[in-house]
Amino acid sequence: MPHVLVIEDDADVRRGLIRSLTVSDFATTSASSGFAGLQAALDCQPDLIVLDLGLPDVDGTEVLRMVRAVSEVPIIVATACDEERQIVSMLDAGADDYLVKPFGGDQFVARIRATLRRGRLNARDPKPALSIGGLVIEQARRTVTLDGTQLQLAPREFDMLCYLAERPGEVVSKRELLTEVWQVPFSGADKTVDVHLSWLRRKLGESAQSPRYLHTVRGVGLRLADPTG
Repeated sequence: MPHVLVIEDDADVRRGLIRSLTVSDFATTSASSGFAGLQAALDCQPDLIVLDLGLPDVDGTEVLRMVRAVSEVPIIVATACDEERQIVSMLDAGADDYLVKPFGGDQFVARIRATLRRGRLNARDPKPALSIGGLVIEQARRTVTLDGTQLQLAPREFDMLCYLAERPGEVVSKRELLTEVWQVPFSGADKTVDVHLSWLRRKLGESAQSPRYLHTVRGVGLRLADPTG
């Protein structure tokens, strides 16, 4: 039975999250503050952490960074802030996913299951390196270099780039990326793929207007291509 640690200061929200997890057969531990959550993470060694950012004693961003300094445990940020800059900042700091409150219990549990499933697949099925132009993607080590320089990618940026690199030259739809990479149902209003794509392009030194590797096919999807080919 997977064990989920919920770090959330709002008692009503915390109870609701725990209820959704319990009926879905997850074991749970909870904490109402950042430092209590950090201690619980060390003591109970959870399989996944759900982290609110607006904590009373220490900012959730710092909790995320402190956990990431010592552990690769999957972390889902669940907070009310829907600003793109905040979302990207948390993903870059090491969050595996980001949920904006309010959200439904079914979506919440589905995101947790998808994140845990990705972790199990990565652990037991290491894949070979991928090379496209100046990009070298070491899937087993989860590292990316561009023209010899290592890039710092958020977890889902890395996963999206890998998915595209395994299909060089093929057009992949946003629906496919959301369902296969994030493993959640597609919603036409979901900007998850767009946010990650925008920031991945910046890290590759390109833009939608001047693409090198990531090319948008209007009305269809996205393809990764070798700029030297």
